[in-house]
Amino acid sequence: LDVTAEARARLEVTTAAATIALRGPTADPATYDVRLTVGEDASLRWLPQPLISTRGSTVHQTYRVELAGGSRLLLREEQLLGRTAEPPGHLSTRLTVRRDGRPILDQHTVYGAPTPAWDGPAVLGGHRATGQLLLVDPGLDVPPAAVLLGGPVEGHCVLAPLADGPALLATAVAPTPAQLRRLLDTALAQVSGAET
Repeated sequence: LDVTAEARARLEVTTAAATIALRGPTADPATYDVRLTVGEDASLRWLPQPLISTRGSTVHQTYRVELAGGSRLLLREEQLLGRTAEPPGHLSTRLTVRRDGRPILDQHTVYGAPTPAWDGPAVLGGHRATGQLLLVDPGLDVPPAAVLLGGPVEGHCVLAPLADGPALLATAVAPTPAQLRRLLDTALAQVSGAET
């Protein structure tokens, strides 16, 4: 997918339902590539429904985001690792964001076998839903330190400023997609002036 919000445009993109990754007829991975471009004084809200990684599927998902210096972005991505009582497939995701030609985020995560320790306490801690919310806005009031939200029952979310740019990243894990969405919504509500 290629999506461009030209200068001074306001664009919101969502989906009607979740994307389900199923096992294909071969072991070759499926790819899901998204390229987002946001022009000067433009705003893009990218809010799709979750990607569900089912048993036996192999998906490589990439997001490449190019932002002008005065643009605004609200990007949410969520993954559900396996359906009810099912292990997930193999899911690889990479998110790269550049603002004014400079990188502000390059994040790569991999879930499912054969990746070691993907579901261990340092990564998912037994949770099945994971996701993040990225907010970039020149007028953003960025807190000086990371904030931890949630708890052992509903899952955890870390809201952290990015080093280079008026940007915040919320990364969350939770037992269910509904609890994940609540954590990401709570993180967004923590940010003053979050109307991208």
